[in-house]
Amino acid sequence: MKVVILAGGFGTRISEESQYKPKPMIEIGGMPILWHIMKEYSYYGYNEFIVCAGYKQHMIKEWFADYFLHTSDITFDFTHGQNEMVVHNHHAEPWRVTVVDTGLHTMTGGRIKRVQPYVGNETFMMTYGDGVCDVDISKLVAFHKAHGKIATLTAVQQEQQKGVLDVGGDNAVRSFREKKASDGALINAGYMVLEPAIFDYLDGDACVFEQTPMEKLARQGELMSFTHRGFWQCMDNAREKAELEKLLEKKMAPWKKWED
Repeated sequence: MKVVILAGGFGTRISEESQYKPKPMIEIGGMPILWHIMKEYSYYGYNEFIVCAGYKQHMIKEWFADYFLHTSDITFDFTHGQNEMVVHNHHAEPWRVTVVDTGLHTMTGGRIKRVQPYVGNETFMMTYGDGVCDVDISKLVAFHKAHGKIATLTAVQQEQQKGVLDVGGDNAVRSFREKKASDGALINAGYMVLEPAIFDYLDGDACVFEQTPMEKLARQGELMSFTHRGFWQCMDNAREKAELEKLLEKKMAPWKKWED
């Protein structure tokens, strides 16, 4: 099952760093948050990724192009009049990564629509490239397969400006709307599982996935929630970045289940 990661936005709320690089490439613990998200999925055996890039998309491509060098010890030998490179103690992830330029100003639904040829006619996962979570992805996928609906999202309870969910007793999402300051409801944390039928709900680059498509899915009873009571944190600003850094420094990062 492929994993689609939205990584094309401008990241204006953390502009002190995103003015230089795409938000998903901002580092925590010395590695981009995008890498942390991919390591989460890889821990559960999902190693094929489609990255929906946009803003400064070349930096994402270049980072993966040099990833082998980033994670290895290298000797550059110029003594024979040429550049000979010897790789020591190399480490590579078991990943297949497709980075797609989905446009500079394309909205979330439009980005997903643009990678349809790479996804194909199969169930896939999708999440945002700026948040980490300790959700059990194997249980999330099993939940999705069991209910047979088009879409499953991971729902958490946080005081954030994210989409608000009205979830029924059968875990069906009754409605979807943008959060108000007075709400204390479950919110959409991403970490979604989607059937290929989702592409029929997406129309053009201006399509915002969290608006008309998800609202329509909810009305039709095709949107389900997998409630997660554990850790989830997006990285919208410098304060949240510092909090994630602190958890990594103290070796208390709940999403980091893999070994160094």
